[in-house]
Amino acid sequence: MSRANAIRERVAALDPTHVELIDDSQKHAGHAGVQSGGGYFRLTLVSAQFSGKPTVARHRMIYSALGDLMQHDIHALTITALTPDESHSL
Repeated sequence: MSRANAIRERVAALDPTHVELIDDSQKHAGHAGVQSGGGYFRLTLVSAQFSGKPTVARHRMIYSALGDLMQHDIHALTITALTPDESHSL
């Protein structure tokens, strides 16, 4: 399974209504993180589970869902975590 598919599978636990995942690893080809096997990703996730939670808590929920992928497969992750009410500009 590809890293991108593994990420999508794991964040599905947050019941997202929208997931956008962009693999930017090719832009960082010479960086140590890519050379050691980790990828660079941008993730936009919309979930009602984020309602009433601050940004740090939302990010922790995503990190928890990703689990061990954060240790080896993901070197850098840019996160946009929104509630359905916040996502109208997408």
